[in-house]
Amino acid sequence: MRIVVTEFMSLDGVVQAPGGPQEDTDSGFAHGGWSHPFFDPEVMGGTFDDALTKAGALLFGRRTWQTMAAAWPERAGDPFADRMNAIAKYVVSGTLGDDELTWDNTTRIPGDEAVGRVRELHARDGDDLLVMGSPTLVRTLLREGLVDELRLMIEPVILGGGKTIFPDDGVLRTLELVSTVTSGTGVNVCTYRPVSER
Repeated sequence: MRIVVTEFMSLDGVVQAPGGPQEDTDSGFAHGGWSHPFFDPEVMGGTFDDALTKAGALLFGRRTWQTMAAAWPERAGDPFADRMNAIAKYVVSGTLGDDELTWDNTTRIPGDEAVGRVRELHARDGDDLLVMGSPTLVRTLLREGLVDELRLMIEPVILGGGKTIFPDDGVLRTLELVSTVTSGTGVNVCTYRPVSER
């Protein structure tokens, strides 16, 4: 399974709490919901539709899974929501119990087994394994060389700090720009793939 990461991202690389004020206030982050003014249903919505259509399963970190699990089940009846609710889901967590996995078709991956279990999923044939949000998990996947594609919706806003998906380990990682589409709201939807080392 290819691992594809889709993120809302500020111009300064922040991905924290794009959806709402209380989504993630770690370290005093006060700009939750910052992506809403820039959402373009045609271009950005199309990016999510395309990613979900090609996905065989979703992979989340705990916080993103909990946010999604609280929102999507009540939206049943919409084709996108129905797909989100029906698709297989994996959540990496060292704290969630199996009895808390209330969102249909969710399997927990213990945090201390995450890299090995994700490697196993990555090695399987099948449709994409789609990651949305989940910055801590994405940093780990990038560090381990497990990301096949990044779809970054780079929005024209500077947030001045917050969580990013990029490892800070000093390792140079080269990417190839595969495509760019600009929305009417000034968002550049950029698709990148890692360049194989020769």
